[in-house]
Order: sequence, then structure tokens, then C-alpha cells
Amino acid sequence: MPPFLALAFPDIDPVIVSFGPIAIRWYALSYVAGLFLGWWIMTRLAERAPAPGVTPVLTKAMVDDFLLWATLGVILGGRLGYVLFYNPAHFAAHPIDIIKVWSGGMSFHGGLLGVVAAVIWFARRRGVPILALGDLCCLVAPIGLLFGRIANFINGELYGRPTDVPWGVIFPTAKDGLPRHPSQLYEAAMEGLLLLLILAALARFAHARGRPGLITGAFLLGYGFFRSVAELFRQPDAHIGFLSGATTMGQWLSVPVAAAGVALIWAALAGRTKTGRT
Repeated sequence: MPPFLALAFPDIDPVIVSFGPIAIRWYALSYVAGLFLGWWIMTRLAERAPAPGVTPVLTKAMVDDFLLWATLGVILGGRLGYVLFYNPAHFAAHPIDIIKVWSGGMSFHGGLLGVVAAVIWFARRRGVPILALGDLCCLVAPIGLLFGRIANFINGELYGRPTDVPWGVIFPTAKDGLPRHPSQLYEAAMEGLLLLLILAALARFAHARGRPGLITGAFLLGYGFFRSVAELFRQPDAHIGFLSGATTMGQWLSVPVAAAGVALIWAALAGRTKTGRT
């Protein structure tokens, strides 16, 4: 596998700027940008009619209040998901490492569960339909995925498997000097940009927000499918490796996500979910 067929890894410092011991990293900025851009879009959509003849059930003030809940759900859920799904033995032996978020280790599937818990709790406290809030969150969730995967690429982490394609990248963090799939960018394109466009089209042209749960279901199904495809190119975590049938942990965790998406889509199209005020 001749190295001259590969692309050199771009010389991008993971640290944007530092002030003594305090450093601002691209990865942290991706979380902040995803949350705030998602919040801004949600505030603009909250008070618009979800579909012709359907009165909004959310307000801009509710979205403002929900930002903190969403942030906690993403961070706490993402970290606990990584602890439980990807390295439980290590954290059982070294429980103090659980709080060392700055050392890396976040799970999207855990973050998803954290946001689901936040949506349910917040919606019940405010007396709004859970799926109406969930649909709005899922509509903007791919923005965070897009930024997050680009940050993964900048960090040189979660890289792909060895390849001989012309766009293979030699990641310094891989240590073996082999060209690899830039799987982080594959995920940014599929889970981020493409999924965002699909959901936006559903909301704009099919009035999907008028069928509570439809956008949430489409997001879950789309993410589960695109993540499973990306895992065919992504290098499994070294301490986990391949599971049965050469599958990966990411694929196993994505199966119930996609299944939940199918169930929600069916329920929404069958009229089994509650609509907003009409």
C-alpha cells in the first residue's frame, strides 16, 4: 500500500487558543456551536404552525429554558454511555476517571438517551406533548453531529480502516503510517449534512411536524442506518475490536435506535400519536 497514494493529514491544531492551563479546543467548540445553533433554529420554529391548521404547542421561552436541559442530557448521557457501553471494566476499576471528561470518551448513543430523558422530563413538567418537543430537537440534532464529526477528524480520532483509495489519509495518531478511510468525514456527510437535508425536506414539504413522532422516527432510523454504514469503514475501538460476524459495537447500538425509528414512523403515519392543538 504505497504511502504516496495517500493524503497527508492536515496540520490543524486541536487547540484553537490557550490561556495558560486553559485551552479552547475544536471538539469543545463543536458541542457549543451545535447546541447554540440548534437552539437558535428551534426558537425560530417553535411558534410557527407545525402544519396547516395546527396550532403550535411550544413557545420560544420554553425552548430557551430547555437549552440547559439539553446540554446536561448531551454531556451526562454521552459520558455515562461511553462508560457503560465502551469501557465498563476500566471505569469499574478506576471510577474517578468517569469525571475526567477532558481526557476524551463520549458516546452518541448515550447522549441520545440523555436527551430523550431530558425531553420527557421537561415536557411533563411544562405540560407539552413529548413528541412535539422531540421532533423539534431531532430536526436540529444533525447539526451537532456534523460539527462533532468534523472535530473528530481534526483531533485525528475515530479514524477509519486501512485503505488504498486515493483519498485515504495517514493519521499520525494511528502510529502505523497506513492510509485510512477518513470515516469521520463520511459520518459528517451522512449523519450530519444528508440527514439534516432529509429532515428539513420532510418538515417543509411533507408537513411532518403535523404528525408527532414522524421526524423523531425519521431521525432515529436515518441515524441508525447511516451509522451502521459508516461502521463498515471505521476502525473499531482497540479495546473492543470486532464483535460476532465482524460487526462493531456502533452497529449493535444502532439496531435498537433504527428499530425505534421504524416504530415511531409507523405510529405517526397510522395516526396513533397525539397531535398538537387544532
